[in-house]
Amino acid sequence: MANNFLTTKNIARQILPELIDNLVMPNLCYRDYSSAFATQGATIRVRKPTVMKANEFVAGQPVQAQDIVEDSVDVTLDKIATVDVNIEAIEMATSIEDLNRQVIRPAAIALAEKINKDGLAQYAFAGGTLGTAGTTPDGLDDFAEARKYLNAQRAPLSERRAVWDVEADAKFTQIGNLVKVNEAGTATALREGEIGRVFGLDNYMSQGIEKHTTHGAGTVLVDGAANAGATKLHVDGVTTALVEGDTFTINGDTTVYRVVGAGKLQTNDQDLEITPALTKNAADNAAITLGAAYVPNLVFHRNAIAFVTRPLVAPAGADSYTTSYNDISLRVVRDYDITTKREKLSVDILYGYKTVYPELSAVYMG
Repeated sequence: MANNFLTTKNIARQILPELIDNLVMPNLCYRDYSSAFATQGATIRVRKPTVMKANEFVAGQPVQAQDIVEDSVDVTLDKIATVDVNIEAIEMATSIEDLNRQVIRPAAIALAEKINKDGLAQYAFAGGTLGTAGTTPDGLDDFAEARKYLNAQRAPLSERRAVWDVEADAKFTQIGNLVKVNEAGTATALREGEIGRVFGLDNYMSQGIEKHTTHGAGTVLVDGAANAGATKLHVDGVTTALVEGDTFTINGDTTVYRVVGAGKLQTNDQDLEITPALTKNAADNAAITLGAAYVPNLVFHRNAIAFVTRPLVAPAGADSYTTSYNDISLRVVRDYDITTKREKLSVDILYGYKTVYPELSAVYMG
């Protein structure tokens, strides 16, 4: 006998609050939400956060009025996080508490983990590169370096964030000045293991940060001379394509460059967009050394990365319910799978991330 709480509406309304409680990256980013329905692959035009300039007022002189320019960027809704279960697994629950324990909470946590992980992957498009590959950040100097970068990029002082992997988090929570109550002013770091706000950065730990290993391979050479200041590079000798996030150095230049745009590999040739801009002229046929693996900790201002979500279209012929709260929309669909001859329940959310101000974000390598 089916449970009376087994309805798409009830399940959607139970899962969404649990999902929101477990989300991290969407809450740290600039968010764009609309109640208009969309499908995977849809491209949404999103307004970038407005940037204005404050001028000095000089008595006796007219003020300098500035136009409000709202720039926009296209964001593709290319991600669907989904959890699918057989109806039998849900019907085994004998109470709403059982349903929460067996289905609701695990589904919400699984969805949140994927959404958070996809947000962390925006490190590949960050404008800055800090730290040293293979060396875990472990001191106040690392916070200071992150602050210095954001200051140099003129990032607003509020809403600065940093997300660190478990190794960096373990090192930071052992910093004497953060642990000592009389110096830190709070016992949170000692009792709860939280880093909190340091040097103007709101710091978070994520278990979803994964090491980046360079994908490119081959005897890679600069193809055609490139002048200092260039942000695009053509290379040849590539046997396996470089991807966003890969790092390298150029013979005669110790600067670590990171790929932020990777063109299609064509007969061992590839076009790259890089950060930072070339600090020196790169000679034709200059040898390129591909970088070591690194942990991509992420430092950014809220406006650097946009999280965009829309409600999913209700599928024809299926029992479905869509609910929204706090700019997050969730769809629950119940349907019969003819291939397995079972009823299934699908819980999903449509979204996309976009780095809209790369200069306001940096990878802090570990």
